[in-house]
Amino acid sequence: MDMAYEGDETRGLASLLGFRPVVPPNPLRLKPWRFNRRLYRRRNHIERLFRRLKGFRRVFTRYDKLDALFRAFVLIALCWISVNRP
Repeated sequence: MDMAYEGDETRGLASLLGFRPVVPPNPLRLKPWRFNRRLYRRRNHIERLFRRLKGFRRVFTRYDKLDALFRAFVLIALCWISVNRP
């Protein structure tokens, strides 16, 4: 979740669906909750990975109609990203 989705309804729905919301509370909240800062920072790594994956046009536009082919190309893209990491 991102800070834009830190509302009580969204957090409640995420918890109801079995997710653990990791989002910092708005500083103006009357009853702020505690959150895991380390886990929230790791979320950023995942978002950057998806941004890099979207750089591969074939993944972004989903040319492959079969799930197995799409999954294979995502794995190839992930291998490429891990080898060419700055």
